[in-house]
Amino acid sequence: MADKPSRAVVLYGDGLVRFVDPSHIHLHSLASKASCGFLSLPIAPPSESEDERIVREFALLLDAYEANHDTVRSTSLVTISERFMGMKAAIFTNNASLKSFGTKLGFSVFQIDALYNNSPGGAEPPVDFGASELLKLLGFQVGKTVETSQYDLVFVHVGAGEVNVEKDKATDDVGYLNALVGAITQIAQPGSEIGACLHLSVVTSYGKVSEKDDPNLSVSFRKDDENSYLSKLVPRQSYTMKGSQPRKDVRHHCPMLIAQWQYAVTRKDMAETFSFKDFKENGGNLVIPADRFLHEVAFKLWKAPKYGA
Repeated sequence: MADKPSRAVVLYGDGLVRFVDPSHIHLHSLASKASCGFLSLPIAPPSESEDERIVREFALLLDAYEANHDTVRSTSLVTISERFMGMKAAIFTNNASLKSFGTKLGFSVFQIDALYNNSPGGAEPPVDFGASELLKLLGFQVGKTVETSQYDLVFVHVGAGEVNVEKDKATDDVGYLNALVGAITQIAQPGSEIGACLHLSVVTSYGKVSEKDDPNLSVSFRKDDENSYLSKLVPRQSYTMKGSQPRKDVRHHCPMLIAQWQYAVTRKDMAETFSFKDFKENGGNLVIPADRFLHEVAFKLWKAPKYGA
């Protein structure tokens, strides 16, 4: 636990985990020093459009699924700030539906293009400029932490085609995500003032999935695993439960992958690569429901009690 509130960046690679490969060295480097695991999702509603999926899964990350319904009146909506002790939050995205949803929940909303299109010509690579501008919003400037910041939490939503809309190439988007991770971790060096205060989460999802997806991408405990004499020593988390009641429609395959890092705060596990296989075999966080994610991050920001406490 840090001796003062952290400030958080969440890089959300929406539908990009399938495209991570060995060339994405910054993602793998982060995984090697981060605490890694999974966020479980419910089964998608039938006939869900891609835009509906994007908003629904983001709403789950915020534990704001109920707000993602037209039947909820705006007067009854509770904003992020109201839910989490005045937390100031922003999101960068090019998705129109996500912009609208974020605004409804009290986020400041920005075009993701602003992170790389406004770089002064020849001054520095656009992704480095974007990382610096992102951290400035959290009060990190010139290697120092400013006492007060514009925001406590900033999301960056990178989806398939979000960065390179003309070519609509997910590989370009995951390349940008990888470069942004590298630029941020270069600024937040271990032992630095920024590194001690910045809580970085990288979340990636599989996007639209079906029951026909690779069965090896399942997080459920297999019967043959129970034959191991070590199985009794492995902790099991009840991601299928909410309180004392079973969660309905839990999707056991294709969860979100998550790596979280803050120097001298997060625990390092045995994972070395940003991959489903490595996270499942060597990750330290196992599986938690996606709707618990923001509660965990808010705790690091001193904006919520510890989840499960």
